[in-house]
Amino acid sequence: MRKLIATTAALALLGGCAQAGAAPVASAPSSPWQPQSKVSIEHPEWSRDAVLYQINTRQFTEEGTFRAAQRELPRLKELGVDILWLMPIHPIGVENRKGTLGSPYAVQDYYAVNPEFGTEEDFRAFVDDAHEQGFKVILDLVANHTAWDNDLAKQYPEWYEKDWKGDFRPTPWWDWSDIIDLDWSKPGVREHVGGAMEYWVREFGVDGYRADVAGYVPLDFWETMRTRLEAIRPVFMLGEVQQTAFHFGAFDATYAWDWHNTSKNVAQGKGNATSFYGYYAENESLWPREAMRMTYIENHDSNAWEGTMEENYGPALEAMTALSFTGQGLPLIHNGMEACNAKRLEFFEKDAIDWSQGEDCDYGALLAKLIEFRKSNPALENGQWGAVMHKVENSHPEQLFAWVREEQGNKVVGLFNMSDKPLKATFSDTLPHGTYRDFASGKRVTVGEGYSVELPAWGFRLLSH
Repeated sequence: MRKLIATTAALALLGGCAQAGAAPVASAPSSPWQPQSKVSIEHPEWSRDAVLYQINTRQFTEEGTFRAAQRELPRLKELGVDILWLMPIHPIGVENRKGTLGSPYAVQDYYAVNPEFGTEEDFRAFVDDAHEQGFKVILDLVANHTAWDNDLAKQYPEWYEKDWKGDFRPTPWWDWSDIIDLDWSKPGVREHVGGAMEYWVREFGVDGYRADVAGYVPLDFWETMRTRLEAIRPVFMLGEVQQTAFHFGAFDATYAWDWHNTSKNVAQGKGNATSFYGYYAENESLWPREAMRMTYIENHDSNAWEGTMEENYGPALEAMTALSFTGQGLPLIHNGMEACNAKRLEFFEKDAIDWSQGEDCDYGALLAKLIEFRKSNPALENGQWGAVMHKVENSHPEQLFAWVREEQGNKVVGLFNMSDKPLKATFSDTLPHGTYRDFASGKRVTVGEGYSVELPAWGFRLLSH
């Protein structure tokens, strides 16, 4: 209290001197207690309510080419996705290759396209057509490592990390024997990879990047490149990393691995509705409001190594998908999900998606409906544009995951039965009263005193006001 009185008196004295005509006092610096955001980047406006769609060019069509993928753009437009993420498009190394065709993540040349997929002009035509239809296109960038037979290994062997014997080495501990790690302490590495990033943005109109194992590359490189790319055009950056610092000056979005793992565990009976509390509490208190965290059901890694979405989620699939699209987060659709792809796609061989599976696939219709619902409710927008999730207390907290998001008069209530048993739950006064529209039926629903909800096993209800 004494310190506060002394400080107040000193400020009053300074104010009195100024009023008395004394020599002007230099303006005091802003208060050290004033909240300051460390986030210096601005998300492109077109990412406001965007939904990601990942394309594995090799498996996306029977032909496995840019031209064939281009023919699918109208279908993706009808689905409602916005940002197309292409897995690596570059030539693949032959030395120590895995399988017959190798991994797209073993890059032989950052400045060329894989002839398996077509020519540079084919790629340019894909990007141009995507832009004309309202999409944005981001490329998968593999900065941490290259193929063994990338020319850089011969021209600049000093640009690579070495093992204890002085030989090139793959990324430590992982079974990535088809690649060798770059040494990011070398300015030449930064200039070469950074130059490639600028090349595809400047020369082909690419709208940004998904950065493979972004956390294995120094953060200052990503921050430098964000500034340099923004000088060319607004970009969107997705980093394969889960750390808050990567959002300050580099990435719009990062991976929500914790959400993905929690959703799988709950679906497999290894948790309950309260298992999500830790993720969402940390998301609200630790992560910047501007951060977009990718809440995904499946991507190329999970499909290839963990199993299909049906194997991972079983009867909980639709509920977890709905949560990924309506809770705080950036949703992703991995190619084939909309057709109920029921197989693990081969990673090193040609293994095209069987799109005929989608003829009787209700899940694809659910995805389209969730995208439409998302875009109709500003409370569900990405990053700082969307509303914070607030917990709704209920009589069955271990089964019912209940929340509300409200932004400028738009309100969305989410009620999710995270169990394999039906439930009937009542609510405290934290459930906002009013008239809502039901997501599933489109009917009007009145929520008032004594409102209760009945949900089947793994059922969910979404209400919008």
